[in-house]
Amino acid sequence: MCRSHRRRGASPLCAPHAPKDSHLRRTRLLPLLVLMLVIAACLGARAQLAAADHHVGSSRHAALVHRQQVARHRQLVVRRRHLRAARLHARVVRRRSLLAQARSRVAHERVSVVRFARRFLGVPYVYGGSTPSSGFDCSGFTRYVFAHFGLSLPHYTYAQFDLGRWVPRRALRPGDLVFFYGVGHVGLYIGHNDFIHAPHTGSRVSVASLSSYAGAFAGGRRLLH
Repeated sequence: MCRSHRRRGASPLCAPHAPKDSHLRRTRLLPLLVLMLVIAACLGARAQLAAADHHVGSSRHAALVHRQQVARHRQLVVRRRHLRAARLHARVVRRRSLLAQARSRVAHERVSVVRFARRFLGVPYVYGGSTPSSGFDCSGFTRYVFAHFGLSLPHYTYAQFDLGRWVPRRALRPGDLVFFYGVGHVGLYIGHNDFIHAPHTGSRVSVASLSSYAGAFAGGRRLLH
């Protein structure tokens, strides 16, 4: 021991030996510090990897959710299109059915009108007549026939020509009115280029061919449509 330290009551350890102990401690702590730094770096790296994995997982999940939403949207769009197409098809079918029914009804009415008009073949022509018992003139005959089916026609050829819609000769159908001599005469078209009418004084209700009146034909009018 150092004498100076004994006198002063100092530590029994000699001062010159203290730096060596401090250096020893440092050399012992250095590996520990390095180990701690390595552990911290590893933990930091693991944390970064975990964060990266979490970010990747979140991105994948978000992408999966987005794809699912896109698929649902496409399915919804397809369903709506199919529904619209089905509704449109149902409307078209319904309209076609109604048109077919209407055409069938009109066709039946045309046949009925022609059949009813044929009942009066042979009824004598009487100017101003409008019944089978009194005789018919041309407009009285057509007026009587259509009145049977609920259509009121004036007893005048020019007024009858203002009814319905105009029809050219090539488009005539049974039941159409046909006019001649500048609409001064009227008859009822019955098909196959023939018409039935009350011709003139001294004649009777009869069937005639349009060909024999080709130069006098003025037009047709359609009341049944």
